[in-house]
Amino acid sequence: MKSYYRIMLGRGSIHAEEARKGNFIGVGWFENLDLTNKLADYWRDFNKAMIPIYLKENPESSKVAAGLACGFSWTIAKGIQIGDIVLCPDGKGSYYVGEIATDYEYHKDEILPHRRPVRWFSEKIERAQMSEALQNSTGSIGTVSNITKYTEEIEKLIFGNRPPDIVATDETIEDPSVFALEMHLEEFLVQNWKHTELGKKYDIFKEEGEIVGQQYPSDIGPIDILAISKDKKELLVVELKKGRASDVVVGQVQSYMGYVKEELAEKGQAVHGVIIAHEDDVRLRRALSVTQNIDFYTYKVSFKLVKD
Repeated sequence: MKSYYRIMLGRGSIHAEEARKGNFIGVGWFENLDLTNKLADYWRDFNKAMIPIYLKENPESSKVAAGLACGFSWTIAKGIQIGDIVLCPDGKGSYYVGEIATDYEYHKDEILPHRRPVRWFSEKIERAQMSEALQNSTGSIGTVSNITKYTEEIEKLIFGNRPPDIVATDETIEDPSVFALEMHLEEFLVQNWKHTELGKKYDIFKEEGEIVGQQYPSDIGPIDILAISKDKKELLVVELKKGRASDVVVGQVQSYMGYVKEELAEKGQAVHGVIIAHEDDVRLRRALSVTQNIDFYTYKVSFKLVKD
């Protein structure tokens, strides 16, 4: 089954037009290194080999930034399969759509030298036509975002049909309406982070001034929010319940915390977790009662009408 990805072609889509004309997508890390014989079958193995090289070339970077660069490089060069579909923002409110045509190629001394040839479709997708959930996923910070769960909507957009209002294909989701609400909550949290309780102690992880801690990729799925304490001594994994069963979300955040501890934490850095949901329940309270280093927050939604 084919997968769907949003690919950013340079910061601010600066290389989008050239990539379209040249029929490729690509990334620019390790620009002087041909990756042909370094592309392990699993991205975790690739990261293990390449993160030390990245940190040697970029001594001021963190393991978080190194993991992101290596993971994105592997996904472009190896992880995306021939026949998969890519959506690439053009920087003007639309997305080029294409199909991966062949395997990895290295183009030394050219922009985005680690490339995959692409057959571009004649159709473009307008961002304004997308559901808000798909807009959020395609607008997330980072070079690569897996948007396969929106396959039905994307294909309808390509062929000119109206997208569904709510898309929730995760089998662990119990309440699609809460799922939709908490998808919006993630964007609200990111935009208003400094004004929240968590924002007093933590900052969402940034690299070169850009947020990279939203939907941070891991080998078990994307972390909703990855943050770091202001004193740099603790990494924070934030997971929104998103309508899922309580026992599922507790296990999920524990898995993310394990990944962060093993792969991203610097020496001496602790890892903490937070679950955010509209309300608690018996299963959630009982699961958290025997769980360490995970806090629970509820959110409140309110609005009022003001007559002019």
